[in-house]
Amino acid sequence: MLSPLFTCALSCYNLPMTGIVDYNAGNITSLERALRAVGAPYIRSRNPGDLEGADRLIFPGDGEAGYAMEQLSLSGLDSFIKDWVSAGKPLLGICIGSQIIFDWSEEGGTRCLGLIPGTIRHLSGLWKERHPTEREHGEYAMLRPSLKIPHMGWNDVSFCNGGTMLSDGVDDHTDFYFVHSYVIQPDDPCVIKGYADYGAMIPAMVEYGSITAFQFHPEKSGGPGLRLLRNFVREDLAAV
Repeated sequence: MLSPLFTCALSCYNLPMTGIVDYNAGNITSLERALRAVGAPYIRSRNPGDLEGADRLIFPGDGEAGYAMEQLSLSGLDSFIKDWVSAGKPLLGICIGSQIIFDWSEEGGTRCLGLIPGTIRHLSGLWKERHPTEREHGEYAMLRPSLKIPHMGWNDVSFCNGGTMLSDGVDDHTDFYFVHSYVIQPDDPCVIKGYADYGAMIPAMVEYGSITAFQFHPEKSGGPGLRLLRNFVREDLAAV
């Protein structure tokens, strides 16, 4: 986190800055380390007023959808993020932040932010739909014993629908680090810009208007992940 003095200096001189939405969702420290590694100025806060002057927002986190939405509501960040996107400002969602930007999640039957039309499904339900009978599902489980829930570890991402501008300089089929049990299911498949195979298609990158979201953790994905984050803040880096 930037010191108050440095944050004030950035604001006073109209220098660009990334805002990190802090809503007790965990895993933010590793994102801060990644932004420091690429040289991006940032401010981390759970107060919407502190984030208003940022040029772009990152909406990260691990955890459970219902708890995340409760924390966003208590702080007023839910309305702030909706207004931010309505104004066409750039937002990057990571992990749970890539999920609760959709309409509704099966996790706790949670109504989410509704920024992108779609739902969040449990991975087991997608496997069942792919192998609907007990015999097919059982045979599938025997053939793929390595597939566990949560989907945890490295998996390669294939670009589709033209990819996203943030993937500039990142090779197709690059491995990224995943940790999740629930899966993004957009109403419009064209918003999917990259996917992984884990017994079903896992939308790994989505883009909709000013929103880009990664189901995986770029901040835990080594050089390629840092490249994605650097691409997100590249205008800021050019101005600092």
